[in-house]
Amino acid sequence: MAALNKMRVIVSAMNAGKITAIGRNEAPTGIFKHGIASPWLIAHNGLVGDHQGDLKHHGGPEKAIHQYPIESYAAWRAEYPAMQATLDAGCAFGENLCLPHMSESNVCVGDVFRLGNVMLQISQGRQPCFKLNLRFERPDMAWLVQKTGRTGWYYRVLETGTVDVGTALELVERPHPKWTIAHLNTLIASRTLSPNDLSEMAELRYISQSWRDLARRRLDSRRVEDWSSRLGQP
Repeated sequence: MAALNKMRVIVSAMNAGKITAIGRNEAPTGIFKHGIASPWLIAHNGLVGDHQGDLKHHGGPEKAIHQYPIESYAAWRAEYPAMQATLDAGCAFGENLCLPHMSESNVCVGDVFRLGNVMLQISQGRQPCFKLNLRFERPDMAWLVQKTGRTGWYYRVLETGTVDVGTALELVERPHPKWTIAHLNTLIASRTLSPNDLSEMAELRYISQSWRDLARRRLDSRRVEDWSSRLGQP
């Protein structure tokens, strides 16, 4: 895990998208993003000018900014050459930030980052949905993202502000050092019903309410949620 005082990455681009239709049923989506000119205004609901097509499952204060590791693009290219064109187009996963040296294995839920005068806090990993299948034109893409754990993660915005090109994203606080996004992704994707893991997950102070509720539902029902409508059929 990266040392607390050494996680510092320069932000050279931020991405936003308008609502468009995707797929046979023309589902509304904001997944098609592109770089927008700075300065970037970041509000409590995310990057101003960015839009989500399904506000029940995307966006909002707990999913205000989505970040995806740039190194994951290389992994996808190596494993699935047919994805090359979609990956090369950029912002393939609908991310607002795509940065190096940060991954699911070295960031933790609750991590607080300073980005100029903006303060961000990691709230949860991404739970991929069927719109990735449509974006990549393959029926198993959402399943692959969940299986590999290459999900990226979401931030909530603790302090709003304006950010310019060249501003550093710096880690300033890590309240849950055990709980990397990779660890949480593994618990969810492994369909665990471990009472110890789920109880601890449900009590994490800075995890999103939706992931807290997921852990509690598994504890109470002793069942794993049905993913078929979210991921689509592989």
